[in-house]
Amino acid sequence: MDESIAPPVTPHRSLWMRFVLMLLMALAFHIATWLLAFLAILQLALAAFAGGPNPRVQAFGASLGRYFGQLARFLAFDSEEAPFPFADWPTAGS
Repeated sequence: MDESIAPPVTPHRSLWMRFVLMLLMALAFHIATWLLAFLAILQLALAAFAGGPNPRVQAFGASLGRYFGQLARFLAFDSEEAPFPFADWPTAGS
């Protein structure tokens, strides 16, 4: 039985470039976490003092959630496409 082993798939970019992008995206994840905390406090204050949450902040929070997903997929090697700022900001729509 002669089974040939397929050669490894070559990545689209070098592993070192991916490493640098992963460091940048990990930093972006950290900043986005603080931004989400700020948005949560802002929405709580708006709900308490302005009669309800702000729809624009809600939409931005939804797009921020999609951004978290893109970051996680890139950092876990599930996606080769680097998220914002190397791609467009995700939309809030479903």
